[in-house]
Amino acid sequence: MNSLDWAVLIGYFGVMVAIGVWSHKRVDDVSDFFTAGGKMPWWLSGISHHMSGYSAVMFTGYAGIAYTYGVTSFVTWSFPIALGIAIGSKLFAPRINRLRSRLHVASPLEYLKNRYDLKTQQALAWSGMLLKIVDVGAKWAAIATLLSVFTGITLNQGILITGAITAVYCTIGGLWADALTELGQFVIQLLAGISMFVAVVLKLNDKGIGFFGAWDEPALHGHGKPLVGPYGTVFLLAFLFIKLFEYNGGMLNQAQRYMATGSAREAERSARLSAALWLIWPVVLFFPMWMSPLLVHAQKPDGSDSYGLMTEQLLPHGLLGLVIVGFFSHTMAMCSSDANAIAAVFTRDAAPVLSKRAREWGQRSGLIAARVTTVVFLALSMAVATQVNSPTFKDIITVVIKWVAGLMGPIAIPMMLGLLRPFRRSGPTAALTSWSMGLLAFWLVNYPINWNVHGGVPLQYQVSIPLAVSLLLYILIGYLKPEDTPERLAVIERINTDDDGTAAAAIPAPAGPAEDAVGTAVKE
Repeated sequence: MNSLDWAVLIGYFGVMVAIGVWSHKRVDDVSDFFTAGGKMPWWLSGISHHMSGYSAVMFTGYAGIAYTYGVTSFVTWSFPIALGIAIGSKLFAPRINRLRSRLHVASPLEYLKNRYDLKTQQALAWSGMLLKIVDVGAKWAAIATLLSVFTGITLNQGILITGAITAVYCTIGGLWADALTELGQFVIQLLAGISMFVAVVLKLNDKGIGFFGAWDEPALHGHGKPLVGPYGTVFLLAFLFIKLFEYNGGMLNQAQRYMATGSAREAERSARLSAALWLIWPVVLFFPMWMSPLLVHAQKPDGSDSYGLMTEQLLPHGLLGLVIVGFFSHTMAMCSSDANAIAAVFTRDAAPVLSKRAREWGQRSGLIAARVTTVVFLALSMAVATQVNSPTFKDIITVVIKWVAGLMGPIAIPMMLGLLRPFRRSGPTAALTSWSMGLLAFWLVNYPINWNVHGGVPLQYQVSIPLAVSLLLYILIGYLKPEDTPERLAVIERINTDDDGTAAAAIPAPAGPAEDAVGTAVKE
């Protein structure tokens, strides 16, 4: 990097902070901070939903998969995400929007107190928050790894720089700042992605390699196969189910984008836009990665530095800075949206159970608590990021695929399926059993069983078995021990009613230890 690249990078950081300061004027209360007051346009929500699903992991971990295996990086990652969101546009997006418009909740998990009970809500809230700390930690480590390739600064310094700047704008401006910065980041990503695509095509032409003829090169032998290595059919099917839940709200931050739109219909349109972007745009981003074995030799065994090396070699200064900004935009978009989601879960779901004072927060004190929680979450995730490459977590892609994909299912299934009428019989027993047994299955498959199987348990089973166990138990226990009380059925009906003109439900009381097992009924 030279002074021009640094100027682009510093200018980007300045714009992000300025957007946060401007967004501060639009945040008057907790609803504005967490759900934009339900006033976000569907197209902005859709772009924000799309951008909040990216991170620099695509340019490190998935770049390594593309370098090693080829197009399976798209087939087993962005394609199932696009398909999952498209399915969820009808199945989940409208219902999640009604959580805000009908039940007046500010956290995606807040409705669980009434849908199941307080214990279920707390189990899912705390496990979801802990998982997100690990997930976001991997994202910080990914962007810091890229930053170290270009600037030579240490991993910890990179984590501190990106985390601190993200903390400023998302803490000041809440979800509005997240969405508006993500819009700017989308434009940057567009310019950077096209620049890299063109640079790779021109470099291939210089080597006498045609656009389509590249696949016949020996270095890309087998790279055109959709399912190879550990990324086979079982992995693809498991990932489709995982992403169906994760990218429609199971990881919380995407749920907020649906909640932020003005109506259920707009939430559906938002999801469709995000699905279309996931289907088309990653092909442009992945093409340079697929071609990378023809242009660079990765220094790391997993190939995670291949994209960074290629960028440094192919792009002139200025454009290099723009692509580096693109790396930052992905990670900062996801991490800031995650921070906002976790702050919502803590201040609305967890803190009121821990403290009587939290149950009495007004709009001003609740907003202050939300901002403090955002900073604390980012600090904890940055601390975890310094340990991502330790023996506990191994490499970045292991954290993202094994830990996050494997643990997300048991947490998301009770939350997501609890929205749907066909699963109305599943109550607290089904939810807690599926959650706890799914987590146990993850531990057994990834550790004791993995240690005792020659060559280890294949990756597709490491991520799919916990999901399968949770899904099966949630459905089975619901039929064997139905807990569809009138109060729970009332909640489900409010979420599933199509008439957006129906009067909004009463605002549920904050979660508290005095709540009974069922929670306060939602009044018609």
